[in-house]
Amino acid sequence: MPEAVLELEGLVAGYGDTTVLQGISLSVPKGQRLAVIGRNGVGKTTLLASIMGLTRQHGGKVRYRGHDLHGLAPHRRSALGLGLVPQTRDIFPSLSVEENLIAGMRGDASLDEAYALFPRLKERRRNGGGQLSGGEQQMLSIARTLMGRPELLMLDEPLEGLAPVICDMLMETFEALAADGRHTIVLVEQHTDLALSFAEQVLILDAGSIVHAGPAETLRLDPSILERHVGVGLAAPPP
Repeated sequence: MPEAVLELEGLVAGYGDTTVLQGISLSVPKGQRLAVIGRNGVGKTTLLASIMGLTRQHGGKVRYRGHDLHGLAPHRRSALGLGLVPQTRDIFPSLSVEENLIAGMRGDASLDEAYALFPRLKERRRNGGGQLSGGEQQMLSIARTLMGRPELLMLDEPLEGLAPVICDMLMETFEALAADGRHTIVLVEQHTDLALSFAEQVLILDAGSIVHAGPAETLRLDPSILERHVGVGLAAPPP
């Protein structure tokens, strides 16, 4: 069995004195594709933020490759191999595309890799981050995070507000990243159909707790689980 890249043990976390996550435990093996789904406001973003060290940890443990990360600053976690593409994208609007990418570079990362992944960024490399479309900004946020050489790549609703053609292109990119053998991916996504088609394992959160965990195939075969915990079913297949 592959070694666990990420382990959470009874994680209790939130913002200031407010607790959002209520005793989350999970284990993510190397190379796994994990989707985290649930209604709005149930703690999905807080889960990724807590793994990255952006919240207050009230209890439990977060381990990366067996090392307890408690008290470790986000930039230290990034240096260890954790990467987060936030829902807010958080690019630097006053910097050019190329400058944004350079700001995220670590080790042997190169601009050519980013441009091979997203050719549109090469076309726009001299443009400011604030001049990009929403889809281009998302490409830049993903590429900049990858410049940090993460092994654990966390994606927080990367398809939000994007056109279907861009969503399909990004999902193809995530498939390629998962297939290269270097990345373990945790995907938070409201597009349930796309999340389940990508993931091997799925967590459903509700009120800061895990209410279902198991193979994505289980949810594809029994949509009633989704309807019960998330309030949506799966789209019908095309005729």
